[in-house]
Amino acid sequence: MSKRIYAGNLSYTTTEETLRDIFSSFGEIVSVNLIIDKDTQQSKGFGFIEFADDSAAEKAIAAQNGKELDGRKIRVSMAEEKKERGASGNGFRRDGGRRNFDRRDRNPNRGSERSFDRGRDRDWDRDDSY
Repeated sequence: MSKRIYAGNLSYTTTEETLRDIFSSFGEIVSVNLIIDKDTQQSKGFGFIEFADDSAAEKAIAAQNGKELDGRKIRVSMAEEKKERGASGNGFRRDGGRRNFDRRDRNPNRGSERSFDRGRDRDWDRDDSY
């Protein structure tokens, strides 16, 4: 069973090849994924290394956590599963986080039949011929 580890506080100059070279001495690497910013195409300073063996991942964590790589002390730990985010995709509720809030409370005519009727009555009031 493969294990993923997290490598953080990486230098922006660190590459996937560098991570592969450093961590390959601990065991067989399945994949290396350095997280890149979509807009700037620059490293975000962290990545994930997946090992084929659990013991290799534990050895890598014990040996590399706090070591210096490209001028920075890196943090290495077990990768946690991604937490589920809200339906809007940004982790926040669409109603601004307010509970028991109904937009109709702000404007009683919004979303009701009365707003339509009032508009129609206003048009008819302009024409007094009926």
